[in-house]
Amino acid sequence: ERLRVSAPSNAYDFGQMVNAVNATKDKAACADLLTLTEPKRLPVLLSNKLEGEILLVFIQSLEHYVAGKDPGLAYQHLFYLSKAERFKVVVALLSKNEKEEVQQLFDILSESQSDQYSLEDLESLKKVYEL
Repeated sequence: ERLRVSAPSNAYDFGQMVNAVNATKDKAACADLLTLTEPKRLPVLLSNKLEGEILLVFIQSLEHYVAGKDPGLAYQHLFYLSKAERFKVVVALLSKNEKEEVQQLFDILSESQSDQYSLEDLESLKKVYEL
């Protein structure tokens, strides 16, 4: 059965939903959660809880469920994820395969058109993700 998620009202609620999504690796539910969550709230909602596993579930969810439908939203999430506490540490610890996964999402976004970002924006964000 698919996880039910709702728009998080605070960091605690968001953390509970992220933990559930992470435990089940339910990427569709994670995509729903990210779609319901305002990208600019991500750094506050994640607080200091960002981990590699969570970042990857977010990336995979954005790649498989969000980027094709709404590349602008996927970009916004990538942008605000990079502002989260612990982001630099988490990205530095990604394996080669995990980085390839992140690269695939950037590839999808660079092939898509959106008024939310330019190719220059994507290129500078890729550097932030150490790609």
